[in-house]
Amino acid sequence: MSEKLWDGRFSEKTSRSVERFTSSIDIDNRLYPYDIEGSIAHCKTLAKAGIITEDESSTLVQGLGVVKREIAHGDFLFDDALEDIHMHIETRLLQEVGKVAQKLHTARSRNDQVALDVRMFLRDKTRQTISNLTTLCRTLIDMARVHMDVIMPGYTHLQHAQPVLFSHHLMAYYEMFKRDRDRFRDALERIDVMPLGAAALAGTTYPIDRHYTARLLEFSRVSPNSMDAVSDRDFILEYLAHASICMVHFSRLSEEIILWSSSEFNFIEVPDAFATGSSIMPQKKNPDVPELVRGKTGSVFGDLLSVLTLMKSLPLAYNRDMQEDKLPLFRSVDTLRNCIEIYIRMLPNIQVDKERMLQAASVGFLNATDLADYLVGKGMTFRKAHGCVGKAVGMAIQQGKELNELSLKELKNFSSLIEEDVFSFIAMDRMIGRRTSFGGTANQNV
Repeated sequence: MSEKLWDGRFSEKTSRSVERFTSSIDIDNRLYPYDIEGSIAHCKTLAKAGIITEDESSTLVQGLGVVKREIAHGDFLFDDALEDIHMHIETRLLQEVGKVAQKLHTARSRNDQVALDVRMFLRDKTRQTISNLTTLCRTLIDMARVHMDVIMPGYTHLQHAQPVLFSHHLMAYYEMFKRDRDRFRDALERIDVMPLGAAALAGTTYPIDRHYTARLLEFSRVSPNSMDAVSDRDFILEYLAHASICMVHFSRLSEEIILWSSSEFNFIEVPDAFATGSSIMPQKKNPDVPELVRGKTGSVFGDLLSVLTLMKSLPLAYNRDMQEDKLPLFRSVDTLRNCIEIYIRMLPNIQVDKERMLQAASVGFLNATDLADYLVGKGMTFRKAHGCVGKAVGMAIQQGKELNELSLKELKNFSSLIEEDVFSFIAMDRMIGRRTSFGGTANQNV
């Protein structure tokens, strides 16, 4: 069994079962580059304060470099007895450089150390998320450009409502993911806070320059309260909340891709490279990628709820419960990244059936509102026009026709204001083109 770095006050060895139960190394080992980078900055801060010599700092920095390379190359032995990545690195450093390694932990605690590591990790991953969402937004823009002339039915309540441009529909998702990107950018301000030097909870008696450490680690701010510094996990909750909202958007888009690729809609075809077949039905082509993305949304929601529940009753300051924050965080970071990246690859390869979409937009009385607008333009109030068109729709249903298939004589039964120009007014391209209000579906807007 490895010697503990904290076992001075204990009279018996830790049970092996307890070591296994309390160990987090299988989860937090991925924090090693941040832990080492933070330790290097801490060495330099200790040297600047005269707590260790420059030679000692240099020795520690070189030793930390050796440990980092060993972990990166897979030449590092992990052991539950050492609990976490911090103790693994410090123990290995002691073997590499000798007793000077025992000075490394001066003026810090694992409490502020882990807070630092997670903030550095999440700062990097948030920047990556922002970059990936930017690429996804560009992908949607490119896809919209390619399909600028495609008309499709717009839906409310999943019922035919009004015709819209497919590009306009895509750009609605652009707006969603753009908001997601902006939320992560905003969160980055609160992630980018340097907690090191808060020590266990009360700060330290050593004359360290925390702002110097922050500059070394490129943090924009230093935590102003030592108790909050070690106990705050709001930045994790915020990331998970934003990730959950983002996954809602992915789930909605996934649902539409699944619907559109079904035989009932047949608007699009998911590329073979992003679909699977059935083990029993030879004809099947299943949209597994969007289905899995839709399903993974639930796990991200669960990760948010997990950390909310974890934090809701914790007294200040650090509690060991908080060890459990990393698994849901890491899982959601990975899930969101994977979903963004797979959609960036899949979306440009989706085949769009322009004629089928137009055909679908040509049935279901999608021109009813425009017929009402036509009557308003002739001087009728909208409420009366709404009633007239509703009656016309009722006649069309009885005859198995669309509004534009009724004769002028039949339409005049509902209002003498209707003239021959009504048919051009409710033509599909004219309906699209008139919607020029800011944010509308007209081509010039999109």
